[in-house]
Amino acid sequence: MSTVIYPSPIFGPIKSRRLGISLGINLLPGDGKVCTFDCIYCECGLNAQRKPQSKFPTRKQVAEALQQKLEQMKVEGISPNVLTFAGNGEPTAHPDFAAIIDDTLALRNLHFPHAKVSVLTNATRINKKDVFEALKKVDNNIVKLDTVSVDYITRVDRPVGNYNLVELIDCMRAFDGQCVIQTMFMKGTDADGHSVDNTGDEYVDPWIDAVADIAPREVMIYTIDRETPISNLQKASPETLDDIVARLQRRGIKASASY
Repeated sequence: MSTVIYPSPIFGPIKSRRLGISLGINLLPGDGKVCTFDCIYCECGLNAQRKPQSKFPTRKQVAEALQQKLEQMKVEGISPNVLTFAGNGEPTAHPDFAAIIDDTLALRNLHFPHAKVSVLTNATRINKKDVFEALKKVDNNIVKLDTVSVDYITRVDRPVGNYNLVELIDCMRAFDGQCVIQTMFMKGTDADGHSVDNTGDEYVDPWIDAVADIAPREVMIYTIDRETPISNLQKASPETLDDIVARLQRRGIKASASY
């Protein structure tokens, strides 16, 4: 069982596989997980196993902690490439997400104007107007789309509450290229022995068609990197990821893979 739980509201900086030197902003409690997905591959564990006892950090707490950390990094001579909203679940679930984005952009502009602001989101709340508009403001609006198979999403990503894939893809398209698609590819089986391999043509072909329709700025694909709460999951090979990248590139879509 995975045990990675991040401090709140600020953690790092860390070296990200995809984003460089990243200062993390965790809008979720620091003692558990709050997410609108319950992915079987989540490094933070399953929702039921990671229920927090503390509350969300307030907008004021986030701004004050970020201000202090950025001032400290200046003194230490550490320059972040990116300020990344990530951590113990879905950042857009915070009730003040849109306002916190505005605060963060202002602090970024004051201290490290060259740094990018990124949000890693599972896209479950991009149909909310305030969330959608806030995501349009950041440099890297990184939205999850592991597949276009509702059955696969139900078994592997396991949405909490209503999930309308068609509506959310429409919202991704409405970003007009102001988004990055992020997709997890893996192999192995779930706890019930069902395959979770989404690297075959039956998954990849319709996913590429959907990505082409969304027309994102780029696509980031990756595979398992840390311990997962379900032990039977397996990494996709570099060769498999490279092949998917090549297929995207043949469609004129900028893409990269992290192994």
